[in-house]
Amino acid sequence: MTKLDWTILSAFVLYALYAGLRERATASQNLDEYFLAGRSLSGWKAGLSMAATQFAADTPLLVTGLVATAGIFALWRLWIYALAFLLMGFLLAPCWRRVGVLTDAELTEVRYGHRAAAALRGIKAIYFGTIINCTVLAMVLLAATRLAESFLLWDQWLPSVVFDVCVRGVEWAGVPFAVGGLETKTIWIRSTNNLLSIGAIVLVTMLYSTTGGLRSVVNTDLVQLAIGLIASVGFAWVVVDHVGGLAELTHRIQEQFTAAAGYLITGDQLLDFTPFGAKDVTMLVLVVYGFQWFLQMNADGTGYLAQRSMACRTDHDARIAAVVFTLAQVLLRSLIWLPLALGLLVIFPSPPGIIDMAAREFTFIQGMDELLPPGLKGLMLVGMLAALASTVDTHLNWGASYWTNDVYRRFICQCWLKKAPSNQALVWVARGSNLLILSIALCILPFLSSIQDAWQVSLLLGAGMGMLLVLRWVWWRISAWGELACIITSIMMAPFLLWGMPDHEEFRLLIMGLGSGIIGIGVSLWTGPEDLDRLENFYRRAKPPGFWGPIVRRVNPGQGGGSQRFWRAMWAMGLAALSIFCLLTGLGSWLVGSPSPLGIHWREVWIAALLLVGMMLCPVWIKLGFPQSEPIGQCK
Repeated sequence: MTKLDWTILSAFVLYALYAGLRERATASQNLDEYFLAGRSLSGWKAGLSMAATQFAADTPLLVTGLVATAGIFALWRLWIYALAFLLMGFLLAPCWRRVGVLTDAELTEVRYGHRAAAALRGIKAIYFGTIINCTVLAMVLLAATRLAESFLLWDQWLPSVVFDVCVRGVEWAGVPFAVGGLETKTIWIRSTNNLLSIGAIVLVTMLYSTTGGLRSVVNTDLVQLAIGLIASVGFAWVVVDHVGGLAELTHRIQEQFTAAAGYLITGDQLLDFTPFGAKDVTMLVLVVYGFQWFLQMNADGTGYLAQRSMACRTDHDARIAAVVFTLAQVLLRSLIWLPLALGLLVIFPSPPGIIDMAAREFTFIQGMDELLPPGLKGLMLVGMLAALASTVDTHLNWGASYWTNDVYRRFICQCWLKKAPSNQALVWVARGSNLLILSIALCILPFLSSIQDAWQVSLLLGAGMGMLLVLRWVWWRISAWGELACIITSIMMAPFLLWGMPDHEEFRLLIMGLGSGIIGIGVSLWTGPEDLDRLENFYRRAKPPGFWGPIVRRVNPGQGGGSQRFWRAMWAMGLAALSIFCLLTGLGSWLVGSPSPLGIHWREVWIAALLLVGMMLCPVWIKLGFPQSEPIGQCK
């Protein structure tokens, strides 16, 4: 790295620290200010902050690996989540904002009653806020080690006496923090480099996120996302130019990757957006892709997506946040990364007959190191570190909200100590909880072999909850016992599915998601509905759309159950997703030369039709999703 690269990196670090210190006094007032920015975020800020969190340092590596091993069609596993994002925006984000809770775990005691609700709240704080959250955070830190090994060389910068002490400490712990396949002599040196790099990155991130709370997280997210996108465009430009242009990229993909040459995936399979010519696509794969957005723990926005929605200043802003997030996440980001991933595959080809996911993921870092000139290399490094920081700060802030609001305040103070904690004490507990979350994630990190493996584990852990999380908003019959049954079933099934079906990921997700969901619905119906007074209070606060007939008749006799708003939002969600998917497929096919399912002579017609449909649907879903007046009735 040159002095210019270091200057760019130093400027970013100073800005991040300044952003945290600037918001320190405001964030210290209370938990609403610390975790929800005083519920004052505009829609575009909240949406771009979500996109920055999802950008992550691990995601471009994951995309690079998926494209190289399974082709562009495999990315529908990521793109299909647009349905969940838009469902949250048009249907549930306003409800999250109106209900007035601090965390999604706290929502359980507003939606449900009796002791089951308190137990569910505590379990969610641990299951979502610690187990799943720390697994995802460890996956992000794994990507950081890939980045650190090429650029952050502490063994060359630190005095040998200091570095040797660090090496002995890491060797004594006996836990390697390095990419596999290293010689014994170098593994502890590289592990020490990685651990020091993670420590430096996380230290900066914690300094601004723990001092300034969500305001500093969002403010830095905006800069981080801008840097990441600009740097990615520059990286893609260099890679495509190195190949010889977009047309040459398509030609070389089709010419180089053939079955005759021994490759397990052909050029057309690599480039295809549709299932008609993609690799190893079966009806089961399509079913899993189609339901995956629903069979996951963020199906209703649970987690940091709900946190951003709750932090918005109005219902309208909460809807805008989800749409902005989806456009940035699914459309804009993908159009940058597609030619980049394909170009890296041409420049650093795998040997015929071999598919090594971890090696393909690493070509993203290899391309940064070998292809980028000074200045752009520094900008891309800052972009990757910024993407890492934007994800780490969110997961630390979100995870700490569970420990502070749902563990410390609800159970330690209210149930055990029988006292109300001060605002200052709560803020300090929140800051300390960041260290706990980080420590657990670091303990998980050495046991992850690749980003895709960690991603699959996190998908399986959350798959059992999606159905019940959505239904609790739209159907009054879901109970706390049903959600508890869902979580318990998921925890019990996960080890058996991972060990018993190691090579059948599609079956695992379907069995986990549908099995846990059906058990949760059955237990809800068997244990009966929640107390009607509790449900009435929840309806008055959240005004959820859907099937709430008996509760609505208690609140406003003579009115329907909100099903009209439900179906309007579902139409908006579906048409918006179709619009975005058409634009993505049309623009992406034009950009990388993907084949058309109609044949080579109809490719231009296919692309034009996709773009036309995508643009014509925009005013329709905007009108449906952003009504001027919402017929929710007046609650007495």
